[in-house]
Amino acid sequence: MKRAVTLLLLFFLWSLTSATLYGQKIDVYSWPRQVERGRNYDALHYRIKLRFDEARKTFWGENRITITPLEASFRTCVLDAEVLKVSSVQDAQSRPLKFQQTEDSLSVDLSRSYRRGERITFTVSYYSDNPKPDPIKYGMPKGYALGLDFKDETPGNPRLISTLSFPEGARHWFPCNDRPGDKVTGEVIATVRREYQALSNGSLVSVTEDKQAGTRTFHWSQTRPHSTYLFVLVAGPYDVIKDWLDSLPISYWVYKKDRQGASRSFSKTPEIIRFFNKEFGFQYPWVKYDQVTIPGIGGGAESTTATVVGDSIIHDERAEQDFPSAWLVAHEAAHQWWGDLVTMRTWSEAWINESFATYSEYLYSRHALGEEEGAVNLLQKKNAYLQEARTRYIRPIVFDRYRSPNDNFDRHTYEKGAAVLNMLRFVMGDKLFLKSLSHFLQKHAFKTVDTNDLMLAIKEASGQNLDWFFQQWVFKPGHPVFKVSYVWDEMTKRVRLKVIQTQDTSQGTPVFRMPLRIGIVTPGGRTSKTVWLENKEEVFELTSPQRPLMVRFDEGDFLLKELTFDKSVDELLYQIKHDEVTGRMWAARELGKFKDDVRAIDGLRQSALQDSFWAVRRAATETLGQLQKKELRDFLKEKSLDRNSKVRASALAALGDYKSTELVEFFKGRFEQDDSYIAQAEALRAIGKSRTVSSASFLEQAAKIRSPRNIIETAATWALQELRR
Repeated sequence: MKRAVTLLLLFFLWSLTSATLYGQKIDVYSWPRQVERGRNYDALHYRIKLRFDEARKTFWGENRITITPLEASFRTCVLDAEVLKVSSVQDAQSRPLKFQQTEDSLSVDLSRSYRRGERITFTVSYYSDNPKPDPIKYGMPKGYALGLDFKDETPGNPRLISTLSFPEGARHWFPCNDRPGDKVTGEVIATVRREYQALSNGSLVSVTEDKQAGTRTFHWSQTRPHSTYLFVLVAGPYDVIKDWLDSLPISYWVYKKDRQGASRSFSKTPEIIRFFNKEFGFQYPWVKYDQVTIPGIGGGAESTTATVVGDSIIHDERAEQDFPSAWLVAHEAAHQWWGDLVTMRTWSEAWINESFATYSEYLYSRHALGEEEGAVNLLQKKNAYLQEARTRYIRPIVFDRYRSPNDNFDRHTYEKGAAVLNMLRFVMGDKLFLKSLSHFLQKHAFKTVDTNDLMLAIKEASGQNLDWFFQQWVFKPGHPVFKVSYVWDEMTKRVRLKVIQTQDTSQGTPVFRMPLRIGIVTPGGRTSKTVWLENKEEVFELTSPQRPLMVRFDEGDFLLKELTFDKSVDELLYQIKHDEVTGRMWAARELGKFKDDVRAIDGLRQSALQDSFWAVRRAATETLGQLQKKELRDFLKEKSLDRNSKVRASALAALGDYKSTELVEFFKGRFEQDDSYIAQAEALRAIGKSRTVSSASFLEQAAKIRSPRNIIETAATWALQELRR
């Protein structure tokens, strides 16, 4: 499940430059400790039949349930069921069974005791009249359509029927054992209006039509086990666009009006699946892959074989530069392995689903767009976690304290976990890391797992014991905060590098033990050495025949960290030109400390103009903007014409911070001429910062313009509020 998040980070946090003591603004350790709910039966199969009255927003269903007892004398079966009114329960011979229903459960008396291992089948008939589950009760945001929802027609979408089973929504449209640890096979048989298409998990068995009733019945069958939060049903007047990866059928279900834009959003799906087949060492495990759009969610829900995505994924051609869809397609496709094939046993193990899917975004970004794009993608993830650590809390990735399952779906689980996996790959090496992932998937296919299963699979596949790595990065909170310095001894021709870990360890954050690479560049060339951090303070001595032009701590930026490393202007000017992309970006930020040094300003200007990669040009542009020097205004105006929209947006944001009425006409011109939605939005915000009241009518007209995720309207509205302050 991908959270409803901003799909493009216009500005991401830089590596922090001070040792921060993390005061927990949210005390996660006060949350209740959760344990896996015990069960006395194993659910095997759900056969769900549904029909609907959309006008009344009512549905009727029956679930033929097959289970097997896990205890010697089993008579009562308890199921999760909410907003469902059970009308009858019958055994396999259609004889009535007694039952009791509470607000959140259904208890069925099976009329006799069954032995362990016997198969039991019974059918629950039920209905739900205008269901309105409370998403807040389950830790979801207000408006989240938990369970089965009847969506009214709007200018943006047709009338639809859709389900969201994550995290505990399945119980709101069929009675079941609604826990991720109990996997089942299933069927969904949905009778809908004749003009509708209906989608569910697995293979389409049949479509039958009742002309008299004006309905069609779609029968879907999922023959491989999966968890209840992965069950899905979506029905509506969809256009279904067919695609293929070799013999694997792939389809994109979109509103009729969105058919033309669908290819732009989804066309990379076969390429993405092919890449993951190779990367994970396990061929796509299901019979087909569909993606279907619905309103009301900002990301996606990775239902097995049929991912649900927010309809905002469809956009016009000029939005592609600002709102590319491939990362979301990759994230949700990766879940077909990480989350669907192997599934977290409990919600506290959510990283097995989400960290791997988030890491897969990075993997595909690097594969499709190159090393530099991949490096920036990973840096954004690290900084997203660091922001949460600074402003909210730190916790272990695997953490059994939460109020509702969704508490686990945060930046620790997504972004920190992705960074941790990248560090694990660095420690193990590519070959053994990928071999271990493949072994883990092969061993636990269609089963539920926890972190201990992953640790054991690594030992089996690689021979390496990485328990120490998991203990500090997965089972303990926090990350290292480094203070680094060095001196070069001309007599001994050695660099003496001092490393201090300054993180607060009073709340369980460890002193980290990790390998890292130290790079030294001299006029004679570049050398790199791997050293091991073992203690709070370390001193490493490295040979350097000449005075270094640059010393690189954590070459390759593998570590998830905060860093203070004071350098001279000369070294930073060398680094901003010659280092790898994340090092050049870091140097651009560090040069901002020398705001009165002409060489630093000139170096930043050259980088902003000449660097081949947009993220470095943007970093230099942002740093220059923060200096707020009047003589840089014309340069920032020039940067607002950069070939990359993100750089243009940064330049406009920086110019807006001057709060100059003299620039208002320039901002209006950029709004009218730029082809980027994010650059246009920054131009509008810049107008607002100027507090020029006469610009109100311009902003009011801009607010009427349609744009992806309403970015233009939002910016114009914000700017109008600024004018009225």
